[in-house]
Amino acid sequence: MMKIYLDTSVFGGVFDKVFKTESDMLFDELLQAKFIALYSSLTVKELVNAPQRVRDFFNQLPSYCLEMIFVTSEVNELAQEYINEGVVGETSFDDCVHIATATVNNADILISWNFKHIVNVFRIRGYNHVNIKMGYPPIEIRSPKDIIGYETGI
Repeated sequence: MMKIYLDTSVFGGVFDKVFKTESDMLFDELLQAKFIALYSSLTVKELVNAPQRVRDFFNQLPSYCLEMIFVTSEVNELAQEYINEGVVGETSFDDCVHIATATVNNADILISWNFKHIVNVFRIRGYNHVNIKMGYPPIEIRSPKDIIGYETGI
């Protein structure tokens, strides 16, 4: 079964007018067990500061469709390398941690609504350049809009 890493923005997307439709479709597919959703210890940390409704939504998701993975020293080293290579600036370190966590844990795809620092073709090329340089495979990075509702499914 495909493993898809969801960054924190995806959980909040169900409450955003612009992202609601695609977010709802993504979570419908998750509840139908079409894929396993990976999330990280960073996601849990970020959710502490999220609105209560986002935390409640996350907490009501059934455990059969979720798998928590952890931020490790290997993840932090890879994230720092993204910064060192100038893919993004220091203030985007947590975004880099999401990408590195997905990469190190062999996620099939990383899903995000962050178009500035994550789902951005130039940033994706940079992340994958660093991944290859450091001996990791490239990672697919997409928005929910890119992967839901197609006839082949997830």
